[in-house]
Amino acid sequence: MRITICGSSKFRFEMVDYKKKLENMGHKAIVHEHYIKSVNGEMPELMERVEKEHAKLKKENGYIRWYHNEINSSDAILVLNFEKNGIENYIGGNTLMEMGFAYVVGKKIFLINPIPDTLKYKDEIEAMDPIILNGDLNLVE
Repeated sequence: MRITICGSSKFRFEMVDYKKKLENMGHKAIVHEHYIKSVNGEMPELMERVEKEHAKLKKENGYIRWYHNEINSSDAILVLNFEKNGIENYIGGNTLMEMGFAYVVGKKIFLINPIPDTLKYKDEIEAMDPIILNGDLNLVE
């Protein structure tokens, strides 16, 4: 299965880790090359720019369109929703859009953890019928 990994840029190390885990299971896992480079120390400025000028960075690099295209050519997405800024199982606005991209074209949506209770858009996430993995990648099929 071809799976695009989505989530907050804060989870870039986890993205690379889950890419390896999925590939060891026989899947083709997609992570944006900038996250891979950042994890490997090749783009030290990336996270600084994420903090200071995230919208500009997204436009310059076409990140939203890149995810749209990758999701369209994938079988599923894996959303890495871990704790961020005191919110358990965080799903941010960009990841919500990526879930929407997947949903409207009939792709499977896997969440590594349950849907967060504290988000105002919990209903929208529930309406997309994500498959909750509770950390168990063996449920990806």
